[in-house]
Amino acid sequence: MTSLVQLRKGNERRVALAEEPHLQLLRDFNSLYDLAQAAVERGTNLTGLVRKCATGDRLDYDAVYDGRSEWRILPPIDHPAEAARCLISGTGVTHLGSARDRQAMHAGSKEDLTDSMKMFRLGLEGGRPPANEIGAPPEWFYKGNGTMLRAHGEPLDVPAFALDGGEEAEIAGVYIIDSQGRPRRIGLAGGNEFSDHRFEKTNYLNLASSKMRTSSLGPELVLDPKFDSVRVDVAIERDGKILWSKSIRTGEAEMCHSLCNIEHHHFKFSAHRRPGDVHVHFFGTDYLSFGDGIQLADGDVMSMRFEGFGRALRNPIRTAAGPRQRIEVIPLG
Repeated sequence: MTSLVQLRKGNERRVALAEEPHLQLLRDFNSLYDLAQAAVERGTNLTGLVRKCATGDRLDYDAVYDGRSEWRILPPIDHPAEAARCLISGTGVTHLGSARDRQAMHAGSKEDLTDSMKMFRLGLEGGRPPANEIGAPPEWFYKGNGTMLRAHGEPLDVPAFALDGGEEAEIAGVYIIDSQGRPRRIGLAGGNEFSDHRFEKTNYLNLASSKMRTSSLGPELVLDPKFDSVRVDVAIERDGKILWSKSIRTGEAEMCHSLCNIEHHHFKFSAHRRPGDVHVHFFGTDYLSFGDGIQLADGDVMSMRFEGFGRALRNPIRTAAGPRQRIEVIPLG
């Protein structure tokens, strides 16, 4: 499998091929966006283009990963010219565990079926349609644009107005829209979708705004990974010790929707097929530390390793200090 990392040193950007224990720098393209655009325009295989651009110049991956190098890891995808043209979104209740958590959050009694559980059952019944047919639509939510995407090692923020912040270990699809308005999948990456679960629990209609938080991706983007059943090892660290850990699974075999069905229902909207745009779409998770009563605190580190997706993604939590601030709108009339 081909895994790519985006790097920055001062004002210089590079794309590198992950070849443990090194990162091999590529030439000609300083962003994965430009590399993918070139592959589309030339009608060539992206993996083949990556191999042609390999320079032989190598960096010590350990030093870069640990923050001991002048080179810093960036999110593995962005829109280098205009961050707002990177749309971050997700699909929920795709796994039994997530549906169970939602049911526990919002059911009036054990017998009541929440809308989330009904949505999960719709996925079980119609989320894997036969080839060339359209299946049941999954839940969809918006998370923001590229200004809210963070890299390995960068903090994920709990704003002053939030009730909490909690990890969501998920794999995300990474896409670019070509000049003809056709979505092209660049690859997949492990990510932390990160949400405010306490706020969502107060009322399921708060789901939309509970998702408007920073999220992280990487450190590597894999061009053609196996996405059948992927083991994910998730841990919460506090003061250098493991507070909570869990091994879960994700991938098409673990979900009630097929990948092609999720992709269809995301890109069926013409607004999601604007040439030149980037899309990052999270596919859901099976288990949250929140479901075990864990409330994350400032400085906790969320760690998640996705089997077959390179090195673990690690992000600390940063909780905003001080009171909430009122945002005032200034009329121009």
